[in-house]
This record gives sequence, structure tokens and C-alpha cells, in this order.
Amino acid sequence: MYKKSAHIGLVNPKSPANVGMVMRAAGCYEATTVFYSGVRFERAQKFATDTKDAGRKIALVGVENLLDDIPENATLVAIELIEGATPLMDFVHPDNAYYIFGPEDGSIKKELLDHCQHVVYIPTIGCMNLAATVHVVLYDRMAKSGREVIEQRPIAANRDVNNKIRI
Repeated sequence: MYKKSAHIGLVNPKSPANVGMVMRAAGCYEATTVFYSGVRFERAQKFATDTKDAGRKIALVGVENLLDDIPENATLVAIELIEGATPLMDFVHPDNAYYIFGPEDGSIKKELLDHCQHVVYIPTIGCMNLAATVHVVLYDRMAKSGREVIEQRPIAANRDVNNKIRI
């Protein structure tokens, strides 16, 4: 059965819109928890883009330091566009992963990277948006998990209420 744990850590996110979209990604791909550090998000906290209201099902936890609340037995995986990182298409996701994403306008600090067991990047031309990066990583995790996920996520039960089209 596809039931592995994915936790998200956001380093000082600045955009409430991005955090809302991260929460939506967490809901779509069944992440367990979203942690965030820093104060920028708290100044403008609003889930305007979390249209699926994932914040009611998934914990969004502010922490002083993302390393202070590492989920039990989690493998730390930094997602960062840096030299020496593993391309996402070659990465094997751990069963219990704690994905750390850098801020929209910076990088994950070396001190935090040093605690991560893996550093992974998405081969792109230029940088991706924070929320888009979370979506791609969580989708890749699901896609590599095996075909049984299809039976667990039937289209009719998960599509928008206004979508009744069949082919």
C-alpha cells in the first residue's frame, strides 16, 4: 500500500501565496506536515491559494529552526539548485522523507545542508517557484511509488465537483 511519510520544511518563506500553494500540494500528495522557519510568512499569513483547505488536515507548524522538530526517523532531503546535487530523476525517495526547500529569494544555508542526507535538484533552466518545486518533488515521489497509487486515488473521487467529463 502507498502510505509513506513526506514532511515539508520551508526555510523562511516570504510569500503567503506560495505557502498556500505548498499546502495545496501537501494535500494533493498526502504530505504529513509542513514546517516553516522565519518571520516573513507570519507577518502576512493567509491561505488564499489553499483552495482545497489542506490546512485543516495537514499541520502547518512555525519553528525557530527546521532542525529542532525533525519528524521521527525522517531522512533529511534538501531540494536546492546547487552543484554536486543529485538530479531528481535519479533520486530514490526515502520512505520517511523530510524535504527542506530554500526561500524564494535565496538558498539553503550550508549549516542546514550539512545535516541533510541527500541534496537533490530539479534540472531546469533558471530557478523554479517554491510552490512549483514542492509540487514537482511530491509528484515525483508519488510517480516512483508504483502503480497501486492509481487505485487509491480514483479520478471520480478526487476531481473538481464541476468536472463530470468522461472519455
